[in-house]
Order: sequence, then structure tokens, then C-alpha cells
Amino acid sequence: MYALVEFMGCQYKAEKGALLKVNKIDAEPGSKLDIDSVLLLSRGEGPSNEGDVVVGAPYVAGAKVSAVVESHEKDKKIIVFKYKPKKDYRRKQGHRQPYSIIKIEDIVGA
Repeated sequence: MYALVEFMGCQYKAEKGALLKVNKIDAEPGSKLDIDSVLLLSRGEGPSNEGDVVVGAPYVAGAKVSAVVESHEKDKKIIVFKYKPKKDYRRKQGHRQPYSIIKIEDIVGA
């Protein structure tokens, strides 16, 4: 069983027990959260996940995904380098994007 969910403006495929890397959440590690914006719900079992599929318009009514915040981390450093040839213009900037790891506990479908 899996679900496609919309969370903080991004779409993720959520399966029970899966770890998702999402944009940083303002919540403590160990806190629970519910995601109500389920776009698609597949009730298939087994490795192929074949079964009946419910597509929402825009969301599936009565479906939700419950998750737990595991940790907060930072990604690899991204280097942003701008330059214009023959003009002596060079700017180097970098940052590390913060993100959160959430673990999918359960998928509840109506």
C-alpha cells in the first residue's frame, strides 16, 4: 500500500515504514504529524503493489498519512558560482540546505 501525498508544496511517495527527506519542519524529533493532502491511494499488497487505485480530485476524501519526525540534518554544500567572461565579475557563494527526515507510520484510507 502506498500513497502520493502533497506536503509543504512538494509531492512524495509514502509507503509504510519509509523514510522521507522533506524540507525542514518546525517540530521536535519524535513528534507526530498527520498529512491530510493525499493525492493518490493504492491499496495493493505485495512487492508489485497492484490493486485498486483511488485518485483524488484534488485530494482523496478521508485518507491520511501519519508520520513521525526522526531528525533534522543539513545537506551537502552547494556552491553557487556566477561569472561573466572578460568582465572581471566573479561571485562565489555556498550554502547547506536544512532538511528533516520523517518516517511514515501508517496510511489510513477511507
